[in-house]
Amino acid sequence: MKKIIYGLTICMLVTMAACNGGAKKSAFQFAFSGEKTEVPVQVNDSLSYTLVEAPQVSNLAEAPVDADGYISLFDGETFNGWRGYLKDTVPGRWIIDEGAIKFNGSGGGEAQVADGGDIIFAKKFKNFELSIDWKVAKGSNSGIFYLAQEIKDQPIYISSPESQVLDNENHPDAKLGVDGNRKSSSLYDMIAANPQNAKPFGEWNNTKITVYKGTVIHEQNGAVVLEYHLWTPKWTEMLQASKFSQKAWPIAFELLNNVGGPEHEGYIGLQDHGDDVWFKNIKIKITD
Repeated sequence: MKKIIYGLTICMLVTMAACNGGAKKSAFQFAFSGEKTEVPVQVNDSLSYTLVEAPQVSNLAEAPVDADGYISLFDGETFNGWRGYLKDTVPGRWIIDEGAIKFNGSGGGEAQVADGGDIIFAKKFKNFELSIDWKVAKGSNSGIFYLAQEIKDQPIYISSPESQVLDNENHPDAKLGVDGNRKSSSLYDMIAANPQNAKPFGEWNNTKITVYKGTVIHEQNGAVVLEYHLWTPKWTEMLQASKFSQKAWPIAFELLNNVGGPEHEGYIGLQDHGDDVWFKNIKIKITD
């Protein structure tokens, strides 16, 4: 195991943010503990990867809880608790915009610019209900990740299921895949959201994702749109029929087939796909 001392900047220690946009200090500050380590994993003679473990939020139990038992993961004013995937800070293209986290589109496709990249809330979750409001600009594409790991030199989606965020009417991805499995709130490239009840670009949608002991449910705008079960023969079968198959993408198949790792837990992330997208009211209920 290679151990690296995690060099937090003063700004990260206060807000776990990128010091951009003149964001205010949050009334509640998440604290962090741990060191950054790199863990080599040898799957077989031809397949290996490096798992990156970094400091995590250590005082989530002290965070304010609403009447329904949800903890807010975004205070509407700062990036308190958030950082870039495989980064120490939030990339500059992510800003706070009128109470929402916004990605300022680069126009260059997925994570194409140095000040872009996906972001994660810096704590792994196991069993939970996650609720997020989102909206997209015309023709925009993004996603919500869960149970993600940080894999050195690899994108977040190599280890994480993705709930699609999309302008279904204007982005070409809606017409790709199979039977609409790339439309909004679908399990990307695997299970189509049905009914497809997304609102048009510029309007707010709500996605709720429930993960409990391997059962996963996606809801969109109050309707259950899909359900599936991790770590089962059916899950493996679905992976083999997708772009993440063992033949097409061996490392992705290995990580997704064992999604969440040995502890069955991982990060929540928001995707930079190069397009304008907004997220707000990001909250979670722990159901362990």
